[in-house]
Amino acid sequence: MTHNDSTQPTSSDPIRRGLVWRFLQWALELVFWLWLRLAVRGVERIDADTGGLILANHQSFLDPMLVGVKLQRPVSFLARDSLFRVFLIGRLLKKTHVLPINRRLGSASSIRIAVSRIESGCLVGLFPEGTRTRDGQTGEFKSGFIAVLRRAQCPVYPVGISGAFQALPPGAILPRFAKVRVVFGVPILYEELYPCLGKGQESDAVNLLRERILDCQREAEDWCNEGSKTDNSEQALEKTGGIRRDGGGPDHT
Repeated sequence: MTHNDSTQPTSSDPIRRGLVWRFLQWALELVFWLWLRLAVRGVERIDADTGGLILANHQSFLDPMLVGVKLQRPVSFLARDSLFRVFLIGRLLKKTHVLPINRRLGSASSIRIAVSRIESGCLVGLFPEGTRTRDGQTGEFKSGFIAVLRRAQCPVYPVGISGAFQALPPGAILPRFAKVRVVFGVPILYEELYPCLGKGQESDAVNLLRERILDCQREAEDWCNEGSKTDNSEQALEKTGGIRRDGGGPDHT
């Protein structure tokens, strides 16, 4: 019997974090903490061993890194195959489990690659909007990811990102200091999605998943605004001489 080494965790195993991924993760955590005051919650909802599809709103080029930086296992996002032909960039993409897609072959090629990776027990990340937001608002979702769900029959992990648009909006050359929050929502099991995945029902599945992602984004946005609300309340108290809205009168303590 021939031993199949592909089932053993190695430094290039997309289910396990390799040395390059670990180093980049450590470096990005430090940079994002200093630059973006990044905070993430809900990562414990990601299953440690099985394949799954991560779907997130798309605010900036930073999003793939923001999604993956706190996870204990790598995520495979998709990138143009032409980037893999650039020597240093190509090597880095391969070491970080990025999946090449050939746009000349169309979406069918991307779907096959994503499904194969999920079926092997890996996480695949997609942005259903298909492109970054131009105004900070979450756009309409394209239905291409439905084909991945039908074939992979895997759980979906909704993710909401807030603040990345302010940090690196479209057209910006240099990044800006901003507060960024990322929220991983409750997983959506395939059994829950199955009734919406029939032919002609794609819009039902898209709407359901979009609403779950928007819930995560709103939670992330509220989390972003927590500190500013406190600051604004304190400033308002100072301007009114400490008069509180509860009618308690000036604060003389």
